[in-house]
Amino acid sequence: MCSKLSINVIAFLICIESFVHKLECFSPPFLSSHLISSQLLWKERCLNPSYFAFYSASHSLSFFFLPVSLSLIPPKSALMARALLFSSFSIKDSYSDYFKLFQLPSYPKTDYWKEGSDCCCSWDGVTCHLVTGHVIELDLNCSWLSGTIHSNSTLFLHRHLQSLNLAFNDFSGSSVSARFGRFSSLMHLNLSDSGFSGQISPEISHLSNFVSVDLSWNYRAEFAPHSFDSLVQNLTKLQKLHLLYISISSVFPNSLLNQSSLISLDLSHCGLHGRFPDNDIHLPKLELLYLWDNINLNGNFPQFSENNSLIELGLLSTNFSGQLPASMGNLKELTQITSLSLSGNNFNGQIPPSIGNLTNLRLLDFSQNQLEGAIPSSIYGFSRLSFVGLGYNLFNGTIPSWLYTLPSLVELDLSHNKFIGHIGEFQFDSLEKIDLSMNELHGSIPTSIFELVNLSSLKLFSNNLSGVLETSKFEKLINLIDLDLSNNMLSLTTSMLPWSSINTLDLHSNLLQVPLPTPPNSTFFFLVSHNKLSGAISPLICKVSFMQILDLSHNNFGGMLPHCLGNFSKDHSVLNLRRNQFHDIIPQKFLKGNSIRTLDFNGNQLEGLVPRSLIICRELEVLDLGNNKINDTFPHWLGALPKLQVLVLRSNNFHGHIGFSKIKSPFMSLRIIDLAHDDFEGDLPEIYLRSLKATMNIDEGLNLSHNYLTGHIPLSFKILKMLESLDLSSNKLSGRIPQELTSLTFLEVLNLSQNHLTGFIPQGSQFQTFGNDSYYGNPRYVDFHYRRDVQLMKY
Repeated sequence: MCSKLSINVIAFLICIESFVHKLECFSPPFLSSHLISSQLLWKERCLNPSYFAFYSASHSLSFFFLPVSLSLIPPKSALMARALLFSSFSIKDSYSDYFKLFQLPSYPKTDYWKEGSDCCCSWDGVTCHLVTGHVIELDLNCSWLSGTIHSNSTLFLHRHLQSLNLAFNDFSGSSVSARFGRFSSLMHLNLSDSGFSGQISPEISHLSNFVSVDLSWNYRAEFAPHSFDSLVQNLTKLQKLHLLYISISSVFPNSLLNQSSLISLDLSHCGLHGRFPDNDIHLPKLELLYLWDNINLNGNFPQFSENNSLIELGLLSTNFSGQLPASMGNLKELTQITSLSLSGNNFNGQIPPSIGNLTNLRLLDFSQNQLEGAIPSSIYGFSRLSFVGLGYNLFNGTIPSWLYTLPSLVELDLSHNKFIGHIGEFQFDSLEKIDLSMNELHGSIPTSIFELVNLSSLKLFSNNLSGVLETSKFEKLINLIDLDLSNNMLSLTTSMLPWSSINTLDLHSNLLQVPLPTPPNSTFFFLVSHNKLSGAISPLICKVSFMQILDLSHNNFGGMLPHCLGNFSKDHSVLNLRRNQFHDIIPQKFLKGNSIRTLDFNGNQLEGLVPRSLIICRELEVLDLGNNKINDTFPHWLGALPKLQVLVLRSNNFHGHIGFSKIKSPFMSLRIIDLAHDDFEGDLPEIYLRSLKATMNIDEGLNLSHNYLTGHIPLSFKILKMLESLDLSSNKLSGRIPQELTSLTFLEVLNLSQNHLTGFIPQGSQFQTFGNDSYYGNPRYVDFHYRRDVQLMKY
């Protein structure tokens, strides 16, 4: 068996050129019958390295490339032993979803490298020189390979390679080592998105024949100091350099602007810093320049000569500033798939009218700058423009008419500006996304929007839109996924909603008065707070099994809460029923393994006990039961919830002592606790104060006012170093105010009024800023030293 395997391997590795310059492979029968007579021919034709791969039945690819000639063939046992030394690559389709998303053709090319196939030069992804038989191209991109390329890998025996493409595989643990520098003939190298990490060897800068280099999307790879500069200076033939997400941490090398052969340059998210050169860019062949997401790279808008060939310019999320120059119109050679992206910079001033010269643009993104004034109105001919992003600027005036007449427009974002007037009628139905939110637009929603059959996202929130929404008009929008009409003055005519695939439905802060519309089963986020909705909540809402956020707060809902509200969706994270008129009890059942983070029942008429099943809500961060009629003792068992940060029990009928707990360190994440206006009694809960170290980041404070608490103010308050507000008013506390409270240097609000405290006010720190009202209502015979006036005062 070993002998047969060795003969087969040799057969598939040795390719020779016939006298008519045609490559041929020797099958095992041919090899066995001509072994001696053909030896001289093999020596003459095959002394140069040939390569092979072996594919085992276990679907693990032992990937080794060996220089082979007949005179150098090792014994079969040595050959097998040597094979075991080389790296193994398994076949995994873990990238398959990624390939489908970006429509990349992918399959395990090495599956076809099997016994019985033709010459190795005919294998998928392998190209040989027609004369010498050397492997000169190896293209295994999107081949599902997984494993590590070690520095002793036989891959590096391919000394005659001119093109190497290993993109879109998983070589985690591999580095661009010095061995890559041995490919002296290499012109094209693509290792993008293949899991390479660590320092990129300076040796690759010696490969002066490079025409294209793509190392993009290897997030943990980086250049050594100064090695990137050396690479750029040595690559005089370079046409394409893509290093997206490779850490360079360098200033922009001026020498790149002298690469007259350069066609495509992508140095996005590379940690570039300093100033981009101010001199004119004379790169006549440059078609693509991407520098986005280098937040410390500053400069003015690049100056391009009129004879440029630029197709795509991406400067988003850098630190460029200044006004957009009139010379921007010189980019009239922007053709093919063209884009101009300046998002996330500090450009100011107005859009120059010369932008109208760029009639072949398909993407125009000036969002997140400080541009102002009106958008140029006399612009025509943008027949290919599919994306317009002007959001997050200071534009004013009305929306120019040409934006409504773009025949190819797919996405329009004018959000967060100061546009006024009515929304015009769109002339074409190509639009898929519209965002006009956070402006000063008024009037009704134009009827043309209801005809946009491809529309998937409509955001018109925070304007002054008015009128009655007839939900039947939305019936044609069958692709609508996100609808946000919040913060307007809109009303509904019916509680029937027509969408079947919607994920986000936000109608909060309008004038809705109809009964609660039941959202479609596909809904993730349903927000109708701050309206005038009334009636009871239908149990049908529990059929929306993918619901994550349900906000019905600040309405006029009443009746009993459906018992299913606590257990209808494992994805449910926020339930906000604040400020309604619900009565009866809080839902008692919650799903095990639920994702609930916020429960807000504040401001209703709920009764009964705190549901003990809340103990299984391990993700719970906010629990607000304030302003109800709950009659229970302090729920000390909630102290076992590891993520609980906010606990509000104020203005209920809670009673008894607070301090009892069997939990060793309760409420370890608590930041805000409000137990005011209840009937608690006994000493202040010092056991909880010792646990409240998490209040180092407290926002609101500690409120235990209007109870029947007795005893002294505990010294343990001093550990709450970042406490901003402390209200212990209207209790029965006695003794002195601890001097240790002066260590609370972030304290802005202090209320100790209406107690039985005695002695002097502590001196120093924040206590100098508190007025008489902080101590009002303590015994009139007690002297308080009011620090602001430094005088003795009687109450």
